[in-house]
Amino acid sequence: MDARVEDQTGADLETVMAKTGERARAAARLLANAPTDARNAALIAAAEALIAATDTILDANAKDVDAAKAAGVTTAFIDRLTLTPDRVHAMADGLRDIAVLPDPVGSVIAAWDRPNGLKIERVRTPLGVIGIIYESRPNVTSDAGGLCLKSGNAAILRGGSDSLHSAQAIHACLVEGLTKAGLPEAAIQIVPSRDRSAVGMMLAGLNGTIDVIVPRGGRSLVERVQAEARTPVFSHLDGICHIYVHESADPAMAAPLIVNAKMRRTGICGAAECVLVDKGVAGTLGKSVVEALIDAGCEVRGDAAIQALDDRVKDATDDDWGCEFLDTIIAMRVVAGPNDALDHIAQFSSSHTESILAEDQDVAERFLSEVDSAIVMHNASTQFADGGEFGMGAEIGIATGRMHARGPVGVEQLTTFNYRVRGTGQTRP
Repeated sequence: MDARVEDQTGADLETVMAKTGERARAAARLLANAPTDARNAALIAAAEALIAATDTILDANAKDVDAAKAAGVTTAFIDRLTLTPDRVHAMADGLRDIAVLPDPVGSVIAAWDRPNGLKIERVRTPLGVIGIIYESRPNVTSDAGGLCLKSGNAAILRGGSDSLHSAQAIHACLVEGLTKAGLPEAAIQIVPSRDRSAVGMMLAGLNGTIDVIVPRGGRSLVERVQAEARTPVFSHLDGICHIYVHESADPAMAAPLIVNAKMRRTGICGAAECVLVDKGVAGTLGKSVVEALIDAGCEVRGDAAIQALDDRVKDATDDDWGCEFLDTIIAMRVVAGPNDALDHIAQFSSSHTESILAEDQDVAERFLSEVDSAIVMHNASTQFADGGEFGMGAEIGIATGRMHARGPVGVEQLTTFNYRVRGTGQTRP
C-alpha cells in the first residue's frame, strides 16, 4: 500500500473514509443478492491466495513483530501478533470451513398461514455493512472478512497500527478471492491509515453507511467503542474465565485440563484466568493443579490456603481477582462449595466463559443453569471458547451482551431477518 495513503490525516482521511463507506454500502446491496456459489467461490479462492502468499504474509508480519519488540510490548502481545506458516494455513482452513457452512441468507426461520389466507415467512437477511475494529491479532482480518462475505455483508476492517503490514497482506488475498469470483472488491475493505481518528469516524457511522460495529481487542478499545458508537455494537470486555474444581472432579482430569485451559495460548480471551477449588479437595486435587501449573511455567497467585500447598505460590492481591492476565499468570483460591464458587464468579466474571470440573451431574447442571455467562462448560477446557471449535468455521468475537448475539459471533449472528407476506388480494376490514 502507498505510504502516502497510509499516513493520510485530516480532511484527506475524512474523504477517504467517506468514500470507503459509500463503496461498502453499494457493495452490500450487490452482495446481499449474490449467489451462494459465488460467495463460496470467493472464500475458496481467498484461501488459495493465502497459501500462495504465505512468504509475503510472513515477511509483512516480521516487520510488525520487529517493531512491536522494539517498542517493548509484552510476550502475550507478541504471541497474538505473530504469524507462522501453521497460523497462515489455519486462516486458509478457516475460510474453507466457512465456505462449506450452510448459507444463512434467505433461509426461512419460521413460516405460518393466517386464517385470512396470508402466508408469512420470517427470513434471514444480511445486516448490511459491518465495521470491525480490532487490535493486534492479524488473523481477524481473514476471519472477519470471510464471515461477513459468507453472510452477505460488506466489511470495513480497521486493524491495529501494530499489525498494519500483516493485515494489508492478508486483505490483498481476500480481494483476490472476490475478484476471481466476480464480486465487488469493495465488499471487504481495509482502512488505509494508522490515524486513530479513523476509528472515531467509523464509530460515528460514516454518514450512516455502517450498520453494526464489532470491536475485538482490549478493555480500552471496547470501552471507547461502547461509549462513542452511534450504531449498534457486538462486543465483550474482558475474557475473565473461571474454572471451578468441585470435590467430585476426576483427579486424572483436573490438572491436565487446567494446564491446557491456561497455557495452550495465554493471550486469547478463552484462556483461564482464575481457578476455584473446593475446600475438601484443596490438599489433594488443588495441590496437584498448583504443581502442574507451576511446572508448566505458570505463576500461581493464591489466597492463604493455596499458598499453603506450595511455597512457590505468590500472594494474590485484591486486583488479581477479576483480572485478565493474558499471560503465564493465574489466580487461585479455595472455596467452601458451589455457593461460594457461584458467588465469586458472579462478582468477578466478565460473562465470557466459565467451566466446572465435576462428576456430580446435579452440581454440574446447577452450574450450567445458574452461571450467567455467554459460554458455560462442564469438564472441558475454556480454550474451546472459539467459533471454529463450535463448528461455526470461525468467529469475529465472543459477544457477552444479551441483545441479538451472544457467544461466538458467526455467520448466523451476522444476519437479521425480515417478514415476507404473500397474499391473494386480501384487504383488512
